[in-house]
Amino acid sequence: MSRPIIEVSGLSKRYALGEIGFSSFREETQRWINRWRGRESESDKAAATEREFWALRDVSFSINPGEVIGIIGRNGAGKSTLLKILSRITEPTSGEAVLRGRVASLLEVGTGFHPELSGQENIFLNGAILGMKRPEIAAKFDEIVAFAEIEKFIDTPVKRYSSGMYVKLAFAVAAHLEPEILIIDEVLAVGDAQFQRKCIGRMQTIANSEGRTVLFVSHAMTTIRRLCQRCIVLEGGRLRGVYPSEEAIEHYNRDVGATELDVETDALPRAWGSTGEEARLIRIQAGDGRGLFFGEPLSLTFTVRVRSPIDAGMIGIAFNTVEGSRVMTLDSDASGKTLRLAPGLHTVTLSLPSLPLSPGRYYCHAAIGQGQHMCDVIDNFALWEIHAGGRNDWESDRAFGGCRLRASVTHQVIAL
Repeated sequence: MSRPIIEVSGLSKRYALGEIGFSSFREETQRWINRWRGRESESDKAAATEREFWALRDVSFSINPGEVIGIIGRNGAGKSTLLKILSRITEPTSGEAVLRGRVASLLEVGTGFHPELSGQENIFLNGAILGMKRPEIAAKFDEIVAFAEIEKFIDTPVKRYSSGMYVKLAFAVAAHLEPEILIIDEVLAVGDAQFQRKCIGRMQTIANSEGRTVLFVSHAMTTIRRLCQRCIVLEGGRLRGVYPSEEAIEHYNRDVGATELDVETDALPRAWGSTGEEARLIRIQAGDGRGLFFGEPLSLTFTVRVRSPIDAGMIGIAFNTVEGSRVMTLDSDASGKTLRLAPGLHTVTLSLPSLPLSPGRYYCHAAIGQGQHMCDVIDNFALWEIHAGGRNDWESDRAFGGCRLRASVTHQVIAL
């Protein structure tokens, strides 16, 4: 029986919150000397403990060659920290991770690329970093370029690439230069849907036909279910368990709690390629605070800070199931109305007479754009719960999918 290709034992990672600067360099040096000599004061120990943050705590697992393993958990569970340790980007505080084979990582847009070099030069650079010889890289070159769909831009410096082009080339390089272990964070979400499907197919080929190992982090449970045999479930920096994918998804969905219906979004992370410089969503409110109910009116109010005039604006929201399937989109331009927004603070309200979403929990995504250009995009800004309606007379206990709509019914007797 072959040895595990990845063995993680007692892995922990501690960060110190804050930074040096609240005291003098001399005082900080003296504290370091006292710790080294074992003379640290109780007050210094207490202060150090308060500043500690354990991103990972005593995580252990093993992965066999050829497995596709999902890593799931809420934001802050320790997923990215784990990948950075496995990718040798950061060192653990304690414990060890043994990886038996070459590792290619795709953790964020532009990982491992030099912005001044062309796409072609970066392909050869990445191959050299992986320990491949130039003839080996050249043999894969045409296949990489074709997969990335950037033939016309292969001699262009990658600093001029869009985020989507960056990801296409980065994935093509990582997936075709034959690493034994491929580590991928949620960066694939930047690519278009067709390219994401192609990436998933390539990862399945890597594991099933080529016998290589894939670690994949995603909040899209549909993709996890399709791609992964087992999942590592992290919770608060600790390992909850390694389960078959269906069981892991059940644990994940049970742990995720619904958020408030009034969300301050100004400080939330933006989607790749979105800066919010021209217009920025700073607050999103749903309903009257009583809750969201199937079959009842829905009102969504967006507060927007506009810095540059917007002549043909659009604002919208999308609802995804916790498994990652989009089931409803509501936007302002679907009614044929475009927004004219001068610099300043604005509110825009979208309303529905009857919310058609089935009772359940949904991840929400919001955007404001102008024409085809997206000014601000926020993914997963909230997890909202839709409750069974309390004031309508057309519910039933039948399962009716993501949405249920009233239809106009026409009946005609053909023959009796």
